Amino acid sequence: MRLSPHPDPARGLREIAAYDINYDPAETDGRGWHHDRERHLLGDEEPGEPVPGGPFEIACRLVHDYEFADPRIMHAYFHADAPLVGRDMLLEGRFVVLRFPMGVRVDVEVDEVRDRADGTRERSWGWSYRTLEHHLERGRLIYEVVKNLDTGRVEFVITGVSSRARIRNPVIALGFGVFGRWTQTRFYSKAGRRLARLVAEVYAGAERPVPDRVGPGDVVVAPSG
Repeated sequence: MRLSPHPDPARGLREIAAYDINYDPAETDGRGWHHDRERHLLGDEEPGEPVPGGPFEIACRLVHDYEFADPRIMHAYFHADAPLVGRDMLLEGRFVVLRFPMGVRVDVEVDEVRDRADGTRERSWGWSYRTLEHHLERGRLIYEVVKNLDTGRVEFVITGVSSRARIRNPVIALGFGVFGRWTQTRFYSKAGRRLARLVAEVYAGAERPVPDRVGPGDVVVAPSG
């Protein structure tokens, strides 16, 4: 916990590179576990494969760069030149004036066409991460940009499973117990609204935001600005 941005993100990324994942998918049932799935409309395209330069393609780039996060809630430091799968991300959760560093690791890239229950088909691109040791939570989050190939509807889909991790600091544990779930669901809803706004702006001709370089090397922070 700190009151200002991480003073040395590169060092922080080196530290979490040695951490193990603290989440076991076999332990996600029962009291204390949350299973979430939210869908946010991003726009519409012509039916069929994604349109070059359309909402789906724009959204994929923004999701790749973690630009969907609301900067008042979360920032992420990572190596811009690292492969997506295996990328360590030093998240910095924000609550009032406090900042909480938390490590996650990207484990899967999603890139597939699949059948829906309503008989239509959809193309999905995205990625997921799992939480690392010393994170305030245990769990996995999946971020996907999904286009219904039959209707042209483009959505941002967030799927998550999470539970509070063991927090040794009693003050932080109390605060997380009171505000953690509220902040989590707030993050989901604001991420969807922010991504929809950015997609619309870029599609209308605005510059696509990209993560900001911080310090030497390829370490960046997202969202930009």
